Amino acid sequence: MKPHAIKGPLRLLALAAVALAASGCERPAEQKAQTGYRGTGMIDYQNPHLVAAKKAANVVPPAQPPAPAVGPPASQVYQNVQVLGGLSVPQFTRLMLAITAWVSPEQGCNYCHEGNNLASDAVYTKVVTRSMLRMTQHINSQWQAHVGQTGVTCWTCHRGKPVPSEIWFNHVDPPRARLAGNNARQNKADENSIGMTSLPQDIYETFLLGDANIRVTGTEALPYGNRSSIKQAEWTFALMIHMSEGLGVNCTYCHNSRAFNSWATSNPARVTAWHGIRMARAINNDFLQPLQPVYPANRLGPSGDAPKLNCATCHQGVFKPLYGAPMLADYTELAAPVPAPPPPESAPFEPPVEAPADAPASAQSQSSVGAPAG
Repeated sequence: MKPHAIKGPLRLLALAAVALAASGCERPAEQKAQTGYRGTGMIDYQNPHLVAAKKAANVVPPAQPPAPAVGPPASQVYQNVQVLGGLSVPQFTRLMLAITAWVSPEQGCNYCHEGNNLASDAVYTKVVTRSMLRMTQHINSQWQAHVGQTGVTCWTCHRGKPVPSEIWFNHVDPPRARLAGNNARQNKADENSIGMTSLPQDIYETFLLGDANIRVTGTEALPYGNRSSIKQAEWTFALMIHMSEGLGVNCTYCHNSRAFNSWATSNPARVTAWHGIRMARAINNDFLQPLQPVYPANRLGPSGDAPKLNCATCHQGVFKPLYGAPMLADYTELAAPVPAPPPPESAPFEPPVEAPADAPASAQSQSSVGAPAG
């Protein structure tokens, strides 16, 4: 066979090999779900590669074996148990083991406790953890409009780390001469830039610590002031981008693209998100910010403020934290404040036997021998 006779088939094989190799690198088709009426563009798109990575990062650790509610309460066996004292000793020990695995698997119990004195509050992390337990019970019992029956545990935010990966501090600008007004840190590129845009960067302080209105268009003619102008819309867009990235969804997960401001045609998730914003604001103000005096300087932000949470702290890129895994069902001790244990039972009081008034003096004195004082 002549050399030029096989050139054509080889060329075809080479092209086929290139095509096969290229097909292996081709981006997979996005998965989409219709979330509203057809023709309104209410479709949620998900990249299969990103979904696989998120599922791997949202694995729930196996639950500790159940513990019986038998025996004396923990507060009668251990000292200085202020939040979980109503649990039985087996229940208390089980939850302590779980918290260690959730928060400090490498550091162990000594991350919060003094090794020779477990009752001591000398380690600041123990005081913080006590407040975090109250916070978790408060969220699960008072904010079911957002967390539902799924609830949260320490693992929801910590994922095996002493400090959650998604926290925030107040922004601090270096002093400089500038015109009066609030520049909202626009055009300030840093590691906390919202969506890598020039939108306002102080949205956490504005919406998740403060209670500024969240709107795009004004509610009155010729509005004035930063909270009624185009700048207000930019603040709102920045918050929406944070929520979109934090939950790994697009705008139509909550909104009807035909009329973003309409509640009547929005998805139910918008109501859940409305409660979530207010829950984050309340938790930051009532539980996290007040811990500022407890933290050492290296745990505080540039302005000396305590670490706080946002939507990504719990969600971490997923529309429901841990894809809705019901961890709380295995740890009902965190579902609500644990009732205080009853006081320990004491021996019944037996009054001394009184001798008759006409009894001999020796009998009267003997009758009081061994009688309890008072």
